[in-house]
Amino acid sequence: MLKTFLIGLKDLRLAFRDRAALLLMLLAPFLLTIGMGFVTGRFSGGTSGISDIPVILVNQDNAQLGNALVDLFNAPELADLMEPTASSDLETARQLIDNDETAAVVFIPKGFTESIIPKDGQTLSDEIISIEIYTNPTRPTSAGIVQTIVEEFLSRVESGSIGGQVTMAQLITSGRVAPQDIPAVGEAMSERLSSSTTEPVTAIKLKQNEVGGEAIQFDVLAYLAPGMALMFLMYTVSYGGRTIIAERIQGTLPRLLISPTSAAQILGGKIFGIYLTGVAQLGILIFATTMMFQLKWGNTLGVIVLVLAAVFGATGWGMLITALARTAGQVASVGSAIMLIFGILGGSFVSLENLHPLMQNLSKITPNAWGLDGFTTLALGGGLADISTPVSALLLMGAVLFIAAVLLFNRQGIAQR
Repeated sequence: MLKTFLIGLKDLRLAFRDRAALLLMLLAPFLLTIGMGFVTGRFSGGTSGISDIPVILVNQDNAQLGNALVDLFNAPELADLMEPTASSDLETARQLIDNDETAAVVFIPKGFTESIIPKDGQTLSDEIISIEIYTNPTRPTSAGIVQTIVEEFLSRVESGSIGGQVTMAQLITSGRVAPQDIPAVGEAMSERLSSSTTEPVTAIKLKQNEVGGEAIQFDVLAYLAPGMALMFLMYTVSYGGRTIIAERIQGTLPRLLISPTSAAQILGGKIFGIYLTGVAQLGILIFATTMMFQLKWGNTLGVIVLVLAAVFGATGWGMLITALARTAGQVASVGSAIMLIFGILGGSFVSLENLHPLMQNLSKITPNAWGLDGFTTLALGGGLADISTPVSALLLMGAVLFIAAVLLFNRQGIAQR
C-alpha cells in the first residue's frame, strides 16, 4: 500500500513539472472561465438574470381593467423585472419594436373593460374585445415574459367573470337575491373583481432562497467555473493514461515490474497518481476562483466530497480510454475528443435544459453533467445530503469503468513483466 502511495505521489510531482500539461490543466480552464465571465457580465457589473425588460403600454381603455393591467406592470414586485412606458400612439409604439428599442407592446383597446364588466342597465355584449401583444422577434425570452404576465392577468379576469356569473345564477335560483336587485349586486361584484385584479399576482414571482434568514444569490460564475474545470479534468485523466502507454513503449514500465513490487501495486500507483493530479487540479481552481473572485462554492464538506467523486468518475473514463488504446497518440487524440464531447453533453458550454431530451439523457454518461448538478446545488445553498444522487452516480460510474479497464488491462498484458 505504501509503495502504491509513493508511486502516486511521484507521478503527481512529475505532472506538475510538465509546463505544457499545466497550461491545459490549470491556465486554460482558468482563462476560459474568466472569458465567459466577461461575456455573461459577471466582471462588467452586469447580472446573469433578465431585468429591466422594456415594454410599451398603450392603454386606450382607461377603465377599471385596463388601468389594473397598467398598475400590474408598474407593481413594486415587478420593478426589477419590467421597465414599462406609457404611450397613446400604437403605431409609434410598434415602430419602437422595429427599431429594437423595446421587447413588446401591450395594446389595451377601448371598451375592453365594458366587454367584460358592463355598465349599469347594459347587457353583456357578444363582441369580444381582446388585448393585443406585439413582440420583438429578436428578444424572445423578454417578450415571452411579457406575454406570460398578460395571460396571467386575463386568466384571473376570466375566472372572476365566470365565477361572478355562476354566483349570480345561484343567488337568483336560491331566492336570496330578487331579480330587481341584480344590477346593484352586479355592480358591487364588478367593483370587487376589478379591485382584485390590481393585486400584483402573476405567473412570474421573484423569490430568493433563504437559509438561516440570509438571502442566497446564485452567481453565474458558480456554474461556469466548475463547468470549465470538469471539462479539462478529462484532459488530465487522459494525459495520465497516455503516460502509462508511453512508459510501456519506452521500457520504463517493464523495468519497474522487474523490481520487488507487484504489478497491482505499480498499476495502482499509476492510477492513484492520475487521481491525485485530478484532485489537485480541481482544488487549485476552486481555491483560485475563491480568492480572486470571491466565488462561493457552497458547503465545504459537500465540495470536498463532490470533488473526490467527480475525479473518481473521470479517472474511470481515462483508464477505459487507456485500456482501449494501443499508442500514446491514440490516447491523446481520443482523450481530446472525449473532453470536448463531454464538455458539450455535460453542460459546460450550454445549459442542459436547452438541449434536446435525447441529449439530456446521453449527458448522464458524463461526469461533467453529474458534477455540474452537484456544484450548482451546493452554490444554491444545498448541503451534503442534497448532492447524494450525483455523488452516488459518479462513484458508480467510476467503479464500473475501473472494472472494465482492469479486465482489458489483463487481457492486453499491460502489467506483465
